[in-house]
Amino acid sequence: MDEVKVIVPQVIPDDRGYFMEVFRDDNARAAGLPRFVQENQSGSVKGVIRGIHFQWDPPMGKLMRVVRGEALLVAVDLRKGSPSLGRWVGVRASSENRRQVWAPASFGRGFCVLSDFAEIQYLCSGIYNPEGESGILWNDSRIGIDWPEKDPLLSSKDRHAQTLSAWLERPESDHFRYP
Repeated sequence: MDEVKVIVPQVIPDDRGYFMEVFRDDNARAAGLPRFVQENQSGSVKGVIRGIHFQWDPPMGKLMRVVRGEALLVAVDLRKGSPSLGRWVGVRASSENRRQVWAPASFGRGFCVLSDFAEIQYLCSGIYNPEGESGILWNDSRIGIDWPEKDPLLSSKDRHAQTLSAWLERPESDHFRYP
């Protein structure tokens, strides 16, 4: 799925530590990323799964990175008619490897914390709107994400999320059409 991008920034180490450009607009635009309008950060303990979340109004893509600890960052294709509908990409990202994952607005996003504690930052392409967001059940068998945690800590919202099939029956899912 070419729409999901893994970004590994250049790190310049020296005897004091390191320097890196976490985000640079011209490089992001060259990679096909949109402008970002909101930044979020969450902290979670080991075994937490958050997601699979998405927003259609306004459309919200996310550039995700782990600033402390390690997590499996996941993106799931939710586009109706897409040849990769329901397929997922998972990337082990950490404060050590500094990988970032871009998941467009038509993809659901989630993560599983692998370290004792992890902090995840998200640059968002849309302003949060609780009326225009939803989620897919973390262990939906139609998607089949190979989560490293089999008995995760979940929010009530994530525990009771809908399946991909139920989402595709909702009229709001028409916002995510392929191509």
